[in-house]
Order: sequence, then structure tokens, then C-alpha cells
Amino acid sequence: MSQPIVYLDCHATTPVDERVLEAMLPYFREHFGNAASKTHPYGWAAEAAVNLSRETLAIAINAEPEELVFTSGATESNNLAIKGVAESYFSKGRHIITAETEHNAVLDTCKYLESLGFEVTYLPVQADGLVDLSELEKSIRSDTVLVSIMAANNETGVVQPLAKIGALCHERGVLFHTDAAQAIGKIPLDVQAMHIDLMSLTAHKIYGPKGVGALYVRRKNPRVLVAPQLHGGGHERGMRSGTLYTPQIVGFAKAVELALAERETEARRIGQLRDRLWATLLMAGGIHLNGHPTQRLYSNLNISIDGVDGQALAIALRQFVAVSSGSACSSSKTAPSHVLKALGLSDELAYASVRFGIGRFNTEDEIEWVGQQVIETIRALRSVPVAAR
Repeated sequence: MSQPIVYLDCHATTPVDERVLEAMLPYFREHFGNAASKTHPYGWAAEAAVNLSRETLAIAINAEPEELVFTSGATESNNLAIKGVAESYFSKGRHIITAETEHNAVLDTCKYLESLGFEVTYLPVQADGLVDLSELEKSIRSDTVLVSIMAANNETGVVQPLAKIGALCHERGVLFHTDAAQAIGKIPLDVQAMHIDLMSLTAHKIYGPKGVGALYVRRKNPRVLVAPQLHGGGHERGMRSGTLYTPQIVGFAKAVELALAERETEARRIGQLRDRLWATLLMAGGIHLNGHPTQRLYSNLNISIDGVDGQALAIALRQFVAVSSGSACSSSKTAPSHVLKALGLSDELAYASVRFGIGRFNTEDEIEWVGQQVIETIRALRSVPVAAR
């Protein structure tokens, strides 16, 4: 019997935890009401579930429940945050700061705003993937309205110093947004201590359902204004119209609840699996770690491999392990990863990169087996003469 493909692409998405699914199921058939229907028990039950879920998410990031706006995911949250602030603070300024290593949901949104007359500064990062705080400080101008720096990178897993960035932004009177899609449930997030004004979240990176996310929008000190990007019904304090998807919202909250309860245990176990895989792969020689060696998600291992064609490696690896050669949202592109290029990698090394995302349901046996298979694949590809590749 052949070995099943091992899933190690948990930064792209994760399977829904059985406990999450169990929490969601009643809201598909038994409690299927519209949370906006205020005149009967079906609506009341849905509204109660949404309110409880909102409280759970708020506690997770030290916010108030009313500061959470439910969306379809982090992409919509990023769009709402950046476009919504740009529109609301148009008279104050038209300058936005972000980083070259951001997710395309942020970069493409910023490029769209550039087409409307906004000016965007794309900060370079250091070789380890971290933003240079002195460069950020120098980039802030009198007309800067927003800084958007992601919490944890989706490719390299590098975790940015959110508290320092937030403090700098607040000292200069600039709003701070962070895309925390990869960070929620994995690292401590505190919007008060970190001076975060807007935060994008999603469920499917932490064993919750796809199609649901949230945007934290600060209500005081300062009160943040966000112009809606969807109109029709005035839901979510007028910031995001549309019937709330109660089962998904319940699943999102349950996923966050479980992630927080098990975070320390998972960080230790998954971190050990990651380190074991790294130690095994080093035996192949010519293996380079991409991103900061310690200031990264415990589940992430992004490497580049000398003497190996990236496309050939991806084709060979998919026979036994599901991994990414870049962001899942851009893995079909032929250009090298913009994140790895921003770290200073050559095209050759950027193409020869693999991202392993280890998750809740991976085992020691799987990691051991994958490590050996990857080494054998690397050696086989290196043995092929260059002219024959």
C-alpha cells in the first residue's frame, strides 16, 4: 500500500478541526436564522451565537466586541482596512506605508490606491525579513495616514515587532494596521499593548472554516474611521453590509478558542517537529534557511536549496508531500517569490525554495519520512547533469 501524501502546507490553509465542525453544525439546520431578524426566536438564536463569537474573538486580542467587524476573510479585511482608511482620511493625507514583503492582498490594494492618486512607500526589509524601524520612522510624513505591516509573514513565518511599530506610529499620530492572518492563535496579540488600530484576521489558518474573517477597528484613543466598501443593509456598524454567515462565525470563534487554549502545547510540539525536519534536511548540504532564525512562527520552515531547479523540485516533491514553493495565493506565477527577493535572494535560490507549514495533525513519523524523502529527492536532482535538466 502506497504512503499517503503528507500535508505540510498549513500556511496555505488547514483542515477543519472536528471540534470546530461540531460547533458549527447546529447553525446550518436547527439554528439557521438570520442574526439581523429581531422579531422571532430563530433570529434571536443566531444573534446570540454571533454575539458570543464576537466576545470570544475580542478577548483573544484584548479588544471590545463592538470593535470586531466580520468579513469573508483576511483579503476582504485588508481591503476594508486600507481602502476604508484611505477614503475616510482623504482630506488629512494621501500617503501610506507598507513593506515589500506584504501579502498581495495588501500590496495590490496599495497599488490600486496609487492609481487613484495616493502615494505608497514600500519599505525594504533586512536580510532576515524584519522591517528596519529607523527606516520606517524616516518614511513617516506629515501626510501619512496609515502604516500597514503584517504580523507574521505567510511565506517565511517572520514575526515583526508589532509593539515597537505600533508605538512608533502612535507617537507620530499615524494609524497602524496589521495583517494577522498567520498570527492569530499562534503568537500573543494585544491590540492595546501593541498600539494596533486595525487588525485583519481569518479562520482557515487555524483549523476553522474558509470564507470567514474579521477586522478589528479601534473605537477610542483614537477612534478609527473606516469607509464601507460594501453597501446595502448597514450591517456591522455600517462598515460591512451582508447577511452574517452564522455557522462560519461560530466556527471561527471555536477555532480561536481552541488555538488559544492549546497554543503553548502546540508551539512546543510543532516547534520540535519543525526543528527535527530542519536538522534532517541539513544533512543534504547546501540548504539555506530563509528569514529570521528565531523570530518566526514555530510551524514555519522556508528553505532554499543549492543546485536544484525549483520547478523540478516542486514536481518531484508533490508525489509524497504537499508543500508550497511560495505563497498559495501566487504559487501559479512563474516569477520568483517577491518575499524572498526582498530578503536579497538571487533568482536561482528564490526559485529553489520550499515552504513547509507543519500543523496540529502532523506526526513524528510523518516528519521523519518526509525528511528522508526530501533528501533523496535533492540528491537525485543534483545527480542529473546540468545540460539534461
